[in-house]
Amino acid sequence: MTNTRHNPAAIAAPARNLYAHAVAVPAGSRHLYIAGQVGTRPDGTIAPDLEGQVEQIMANIRAILADAGMGFGDIVKINAYCLAAEDIVTYAGIRNRHFAGSPPATTAVVVSGLADPGWLVEVDAVAAKAGA
Repeated sequence: MTNTRHNPAAIAAPARNLYAHAVAVPAGSRHLYIAGQVGTRPDGTIAPDLEGQVEQIMANIRAILADAGMGFGDIVKINAYCLAAEDIVTYAGIRNRHFAGSPPATTAVVVSGLADPGWLVEVDAVAAKAGA
C-alpha cells in the first residue's frame, strides 16, 4: 500500500494541482517528523538569497529522507514559513520541482521573523512510508 492523496471534487481543486488537500497514510506506516530546515549549508554558512536557501533546504530534506530510507514521494505534509508573501511563489516553484507526481498536503505562511536574521524561509515536513 502507498500513501493516498485526496482532492475531492466537492471542493475547489488545489492551485495548479501542485499540492494535495490531504494525504492518507496506510496502517503500519513508519512516520518521520522533519524539524524546521533552513538554508544552512553543511559548512555552517547560509545561502545569501531566497533561491539558494530554498535549494539548500530541499537538499537538507533530501539527505534526512535518504538517511531514513525515504524520498520526496514519502512526504505527506510540508509547511513553509516565509518572511514575505512574494517569497511563497519562489519557494513553491522550487518545492514543486522536487515533488514531481506526488505532491504533499501543503501550507505556506508569512511570518514576521525567524530565529536567525539571515534565514529567509524555514520548512518542516512529515513523511510516512508504508510497510517500513
